[in-house]
Amino acid sequence: MIRPLLPAEIEQALASLPGWSYRDGALCCEARFASFRAAIAFIASCVDDIDRLDHHPEWCNVYNRVRIRLTTHDAGNQVTERDVALARCLQERLRAALPPTP
Repeated sequence: MIRPLLPAEIEQALASLPGWSYRDGALCCEARFASFRAAIAFIASCVDDIDRLDHHPEWCNVYNRVRIRLTTHDAGNQVTERDVALARCLQERLRAALPPTP
């Protein structure tokens, strides 16, 4: 079984994941894009990384927003290093897809 991360480990991981938080037992992020098309393009851009990691997010798309929630089912739906690794990949994709904030 995959080991769930301790609260301090989650906090440490979040320090390098701007825009991500730990809510309701999961790593979470919400991104707002310029349009529905841009939101869907972001989701599509993540497919190769997701398949490579063999770890799939829960996400929801409503118009120009994408909400992402990460837990590991094999660890009782708790946060593991697999979630942190996927969050880092998704964060890189977000950085490429969204303009920098002032």
